Amino acid sequence: MGKALFCCIVFAALSIPARGSASAHGENAQPADTTQALIIELSIPAPLPEVWKAFTTNEGLSSWLAPEVSVDLRNGGDWLVKFPGSTGGGTIVSFVPQKELVLSALAPDRFPHVRAARTRAVFTFTAKGNNTLVRLSQTGWQRGNEWDAAYEYLAAGNGQMLAMLHHRYVAGPTDWQKERPAGAKHSEN
Repeated sequence: MGKALFCCIVFAALSIPARGSASAHGENAQPADTTQALIIELSIPAPLPEVWKAFTTNEGLSSWLAPEVSVDLRNGGDWLVKFPGSTGGGTIVSFVPQKELVLSALAPDRFPHVRAARTRAVFTFTAKGNNTLVRLSQTGWQRGNEWDAAYEYLAAGNGQMLAMLHHRYVAGPTDWQKERPAGAKHSEN
């Protein structure tokens, strides 16, 4: 790959009052006095304008994350990725060009209560010379078995997502025909 991959995953507790009741968030969910934050940072070996375009346009997002995406860069617009059997991403809450993208994030279908309640995913983009630091801070987590499982799943999955963005700039855009030959099945698991 030539360039070093830097990825840091930090699990933190923030003092944010919980919203809603346990019954609204799935079986065994408990309202929390504080909520966890999933924080992932990755240095991408590309200039900020290129990384922003890769993250916020259909053409850019499909060059590294999945062949079927929908990005409507406006407040209330879609930022969706279509995987076999599920759609990920969410709804754009706000954005500041080349600085920040905030999503009301959808958990995978396997976590229906978390998916319905949603979390808040804030992606920030900071120029660091010829590189761009991308930081995800995902909040809004509740307590309970489904929430804990979704948190663990997304800690790995979102780390992998940003690693795919890094790989896009090291190895070039993904050739989805090579990645998924005709007739091959792909699973989000």
